[in-house]
Amino acid sequence: MSIGEVHSLLKRDFPDVTISKIRFLETEGLVIPARTASGYRRFTDDDVRRLRDVLTLQRDQYLPLKVIREQLDHSAENAVIAGSGMRPEDFRPGAGRLRLTRAELAEMTELDESYVAELEDLGLVWVSPAGHYDEDAATICQLAARLAGFGFEGRHMRSFRVVADRESGLIEQMATPFGRTTGREGDSKVRSQEAIREIAALFVQLHASLLRAELTRAGKA
Repeated sequence: MSIGEVHSLLKRDFPDVTISKIRFLETEGLVIPARTASGYRRFTDDDVRRLRDVLTLQRDQYLPLKVIREQLDHSAENAVIAGSGMRPEDFRPGAGRLRLTRAELAEMTELDESYVAELEDLGLVWVSPAGHYDEDAATICQLAARLAGFGFEGRHMRSFRVVADRESGLIEQMATPFGRTTGREGDSKVRSQEAIREIAALFVQLHASLLRAELTRAGKA
């Protein structure tokens, strides 16, 4: 999403925030939005969450930006390591405002366009009928780029898609009963979606914990 759209979202909870303030926080390294080939900023939902955290800590605890940055960076690192960074709300559909061409996506993630095409062929990322990639595609490509630095190729990451497909089906199956309770159809759908998000977050946390335990047990971490 654009900086103007981010400003509109933040202004609801932080009436005093300005576009200049968002640019200043970027200058201070509190948030690092991607850039399109034309140089326009493109913020993700994670960027908006981080900005909310920054503004909240400033408003409620009066912390200097340096301390806020250190706290958030430390928390983010621990969340990745502990596997507790995913919450049910993280599985809500994104705002859908990120629309990138393959060239823009490749530039953002520092991947070759051919590698992006390979990830698409392997079913790891999806492109819209209009030829655009969304925020999920950007996140997947960013992670793929980091794994590529360790020698992983697209074919290695195909297994993640296979596991995700299998787990997605299981999650949907287990969440279905929550949508069968009596009540309005819309309410049942909401309950089912909430169950899906909560189960998905627990899956991610369990997988990360099992992986960490296995590596620790084997003395490899």
